[in-house]
Amino acid sequence: MRSLRRGLLAGVVLGFIVLIVIAWLADVRAIAGDLRSFRWGLAPLILAGTLFNYTLRFFKWHYYLGLVGGGRLSRGESARLFVAGFPLALSPGKVAEALKAVWLEQRAGVPVARALPVVAAERVSDGMAVLVLSSIGVLTYPRYWPGFAALWAVLVGIVLVAQFPGIGLSIADRLESWRPAGRLARPLRELLTGAYVLFRPRALLTAVSLGTVAWFGEGVSFFLILVGLGQPATTEVLALAVFVLAFSTAVGAASTMPGGLGAAEASIAGMLSLVAGYPLDVAAAATLLVRFATLWFGVALGLAAWARSPDLLGLTRSAAPLPATASDVER
Repeated sequence: MRSLRRGLLAGVVLGFIVLIVIAWLADVRAIAGDLRSFRWGLAPLILAGTLFNYTLRFFKWHYYLGLVGGGRLSRGESARLFVAGFPLALSPGKVAEALKAVWLEQRAGVPVARALPVVAAERVSDGMAVLVLSSIGVLTYPRYWPGFAALWAVLVGIVLVAQFPGIGLSIADRLESWRPAGRLARPLRELLTGAYVLFRPRALLTAVSLGTVAWFGEGVSFFLILVGLGQPATTEVLALAVFVLAFSTAVGAASTMPGGLGAAEASIAGMLSLVAGYPLDVAAAATLLVRFATLWFGVALGLAAWARSPDLLGLTRSAAPLPATASDVER
C-alpha cells in the first residue's frame, strides 16, 4: 500500500506539473479570460457525458466478469470495484490496476491470474473503440495515419496471441512436471484461459461496441466544452471533438504515462491548434477543461469510493468471497 500511495502521489504531482506547463506555454492570463467567459451552464451536460461513458464501460466490465466466473458478484459490488479502480490509472504504467484482480479474488473468489486478463481486456477494447472513432478523422488528416496503424497493429497482435494459447498451455504442462516451478502451472493456465475467453470474437465485438458508444459520449462532452468556449455548435466541430479526444486518448494510453498525463494533453492541445487552427490559449483551455471533466472527475469519484470502502485498501477486513470455480468460466 505504501508503494501504491507513492505511485498515486507521483501521478497527482505529474498532473499538477502538466497543468502548470500548459498554462505557462499558452499564457495564463489568456487562459483565465477564456475560463471566465466559458458557458458554465453546460457543465452538468459535460459531466453527464462523462458519466454516460463510465456507465457503458461498467456494463462492459460486468460482462467481462461473467465470462471469467465473477458473474455472481452483485452489480452494486461490481460497480464499487469498477469506480474504485479509477485512481489506479494514475500509477506509472497503470500497473496498479492489477489491484483490481486482487479485489476480484477477495470479493468474488476469481483467481488473480484469471482476473488479470479482465484488466488487460478493458484496455485493449477501449483502445480499439477510440481507434474506431478516430478512423474518419485519420482519413481526413492522413498525417496521423502511421501512429493510427501502429496502435491498431499492437492491439490486434495482443488479440491474436490470446487466441492461440497452445504454446503457453504446453509450457504450463512442462512446468507442472518440474517441481521447482510447478506452482506456476495453474496460474499460467488461469491467465491463458481468461485471456482466450475475453478475446473471443463475440466477446471482443460486444466490448468494442460498448466502448465505441461510451467514448463517443465523452466526445460529445468535449464538443460541449468547445461550444462553451465560443465555437459554433456544428457537426464539423462535433466530428473534430470526437476525433481529437479519441485519438489523444489512444496516444495517452500508448505512452504508458500515469493517466496518459502529458501525452494526452499535448496531443489534444496540439491537434486543436494544428488541425483546427485554434488559438493556443483556447486549445489549452479546452484541454484543461476536458481533462478535469474526464480524468480528474473519475479520479475524484474513485477516491470517494475508497473513502467509503476502506476494505479495498486493506484497512479493514474483507468480506468472505463468493466461491468461483473453473466451471463458471465460459468456454
